[in-house]
Amino acid sequence: MCDRRPDPNQMHPQLLQVDGELREATARLHRLAGVFPLERWRERPGPERWSVAEGVAHLNLTSQAFLPLIERGLDEARALGRRAPRRYRTGFIGGILLRLLAPPVRFRVKTGAAFVPGADATSADILREFQTLQDRLLALVAASDGLPIDRVRVVSPFDGRVSYNLFASFAIIAVHQHRHLWQAEQGIGGSADPGLNRDQGIS
Repeated sequence: MCDRRPDPNQMHPQLLQVDGELREATARLHRLAGVFPLERWRERPGPERWSVAEGVAHLNLTSQAFLPLIERGLDEARALGRRAPRRYRTGFIGGILLRLLAPPVRFRVKTGAAFVPGADATSADILREFQTLQDRLLALVAASDGLPIDRVRVVSPFDGRVSYNLFASFAIIAVHQHRHLWQAEQGIGGSADPGLNRDQGIS
């Protein structure tokens, strides 16, 4: 994990929040591993429920799909030649998705085939990949500082009919991670930390 945190006096406050949410997701996953060992991550809490390993593998597939979209979006934002606004907006669609995805989970949504996790990788490999992808996401959040990322559109990798701005993409990734970590915690009988079962809100 990237241990070097951004300077709160230099980074945009909303990007600092996203950075913190991503770091907390990684810490949350490691706390989960502390109470539910890797050798049990393949256990499913029910026939229609994902195991911890499947849930984290799904998050990895999501990050892999978003990363190239974010990189292209940053190139577009740089080309605009404009400064970041004082406050980023998530936009209408982004705001709706953030509210719908925030834990506690009130409803389940069937994911597309491309995001259904396989059963090949070991739990340890899945955890390491999550860590690597988080580091890449954190680097892109840092690279966004000073850019008008709410003026660039990103097509959702889950549904090509849906798009939202680049700032909303970062916020959606973070909230989506906490959604599935909440589900994993419930699947093993509760949160690894009583303070973690909270709504995530990035506006």
